[in-house]
Amino acid sequence: MAVTLPALSCVALCGGTHGNELSGIYLVQETLKNKRKGEAMEAVTVVTVISNPRAVQQRVRYTETDLNRCFTYAMLSAPVSERTPYEIIRSQELNSLLGPKGSGQAVDLICDLHNTTANMGLCLITYADSDWICLHICKHLQMATIPVRYIHYDIPLSEAFSLESVGKHGFAMEIGPQPHGVIRSNIFTAMQEAVHLMLDWVRLFNSGTQFDEGSVDVYTMVKNIDYPRDPYTHNITAAVHPELQDRDFCLLYPGDPIFLSFSGEILRYKGKEPLYPFFINECAYYEKGVALLLARKSKVKIPAIQCSRA
Repeated sequence: MAVTLPALSCVALCGGTHGNELSGIYLVQETLKNKRKGEAMEAVTVVTVISNPRAVQQRVRYTETDLNRCFTYAMLSAPVSERTPYEIIRSQELNSLLGPKGSGQAVDLICDLHNTTANMGLCLITYADSDWICLHICKHLQMATIPVRYIHYDIPLSEAFSLESVGKHGFAMEIGPQPHGVIRSNIFTAMQEAVHLMLDWVRLFNSGTQFDEGSVDVYTMVKNIDYPRDPYTHNITAAVHPELQDRDFCLLYPGDPIFLSFSGEILRYKGKEPLYPFFINECAYYEKGVALLLARKSKVKIPAIQCSRA
């Protein structure tokens, strides 16, 4: 028997959370243009949002602080003054528009569109490994023309820091490789295809279609690794090894090369178990002290589901 879940009557499609990740910005603008032409979707309301308009205007990742780290409960409830960074103020505005986070009034589904400079293909990043809606959407997206993977950050909702955590269901749709501040047609087209497939799934779900049980490979983030650094200057002293570069989601085994120092020394992975690297050499993570993240892969069984309103 299928699990019955409420209809997804409102979906938020967000771009520009980082103002230099252009695929989502242009896709949201294109979606808004089509809505103005009257190309509305039946059975679901699609809300289009440019999340960080100041950063988009300036073509920078953020103006004062990373907006996609501003959605914890603590930051959403922090008092605001004239010294409060713009992105914290904006996160509270978005929480009012799309939330409040954790409440019954929040939008049913948030899809926040991102680009990465890493060779990750298309990934759905979420805080839940048992959200049947998000997992079924990922299963449906396997028909896309590029690989689609499901990344799980095992963090409590109160500490979940990114925009998609505001919705009842939500994920970041991350796609790359694409340099920041650049639009590549193949990356834009792949994101557009995935968004259309997602909205098709929502439309089918709301109309009463039953989706069969199955399974999804879930990559749960375990830890991150920083670049080797000089203990005095804190400057990096090595780059990602060429045998690891661009090999996101290829198993990294203990002893495999991971960095090549600027003096020519090979530095090897010292972990005790093989793990899956992703966000390898992501440009935006240099400031965060992250050279790559590591995940374990598991196969999560998902039940048949159906809309309870049908």
